[in-house]
Amino acid sequence: MKLFQCQCCGQILYFENTVCLRCGNVLGYLPDEDRMLAVQAEGPVWRALPDLQVGRRESPDPGPLRFCRNWERSACNWMQASDGVGQAGFCLACQHNRTVPDLSTPEHVALWTKMEAAKRRLMYSVLRLNLPRPLPGSGHSEPLVFDFLADDKVNPDPVLTGHSDGIITIALIEADDAAREQRRSQMGEAYRTLLGHFRHEVGHYYWDMLVRDGDALDACRDLFGDERADYADAMQQHYKMGAPEGWETRFVSAYATMHPWEDWAETWAHYLHMIDTLETAGAMGLQMDAGTDFEVHHPVDPYQSTDAAQLIGTWVPLTLALNSLNRSMGQSDLYPFSLPAAVQAKLGFVHDLVSRCRVEPKSPSSV
Repeated sequence: MKLFQCQCCGQILYFENTVCLRCGNVLGYLPDEDRMLAVQAEGPVWRALPDLQVGRRESPDPGPLRFCRNWERSACNWMQASDGVGQAGFCLACQHNRTVPDLSTPEHVALWTKMEAAKRRLMYSVLRLNLPRPLPGSGHSEPLVFDFLADDKVNPDPVLTGHSDGIITIALIEADDAAREQRRSQMGEAYRTLLGHFRHEVGHYYWDMLVRDGDALDACRDLFGDERADYADAMQQHYKMGAPEGWETRFVSAYATMHPWEDWAETWAHYLHMIDTLETAGAMGLQMDAGTDFEVHHPVDPYQSTDAAQLIGTWVPLTLALNSLNRSMGQSDLYPFSLPAAVQAKLGFVHDLVSRCRVEPKSPSSV
């Protein structure tokens, strides 16, 4: 994620900021222009404040703006032009919500707010990569839809996080840090985060959009395996026997070994981990030179890179540095994974498919 700057006082801003900590102005993110703006209310709309930074080219005035309807619940900081506000006043990200938990319950509100923060970071990547994101009601047969569901005390079956026919379900309990860590430990996982769930599940969606409905099915099967293998049988076998011996040389995680669909989704998630973190490192000017094998030259913008090998070549030593820093603080590795040649080839395949979206115009049904 890139860093932003308040146009009024020059304060560094993070993607999740809603108020500038230096000048106190209200902040909003304008996704159409990838800008964080200090704004002030002007009647029913908001206006960007003047650019007061000396020596910096003044950005164009975006005109009257409105916050996403979820801003009123402190659950979104995205804005749109006042004459282009989407369905029921929701922003480009929140228009994809189909179901949210019962917000009359305070505990639900706190967890849902975390959900929305992770979803916005996911949607930032979706927008930057120009990925198709058909909206509910657009007429598309498989729009991108999110259901955020809480366990029902009446129903003994817990909500399961997953994807089906364009609908991504995220169990609200995954936003509870303690509960999620307990699940991670019980399942012997090296990594489990709310953002990781979003990136993994949207990977299943984009398998449908880019592989199944594209021209990459045979090539995908060559790398990931034949997805026609029975999923229920594969899942049962995985949870009974675990990952096969030697899986580390061919898969990014033990879970990826379960079925070709899971291998794809895990690889997709790691691709988004990589480009988002590389953009953050580049925005902060991080550089490494710990010897020839670890020399890093960050690309200016990983979202625009055409060279998968360059991205991976930068990512691997950066993860070594991040893990070392975490260990210095007595923490577990930040990125507890390795990327053998077979996994790098899969990441390259994902990158090539995504790159097509970046250069192709969107169809009317994709927005």
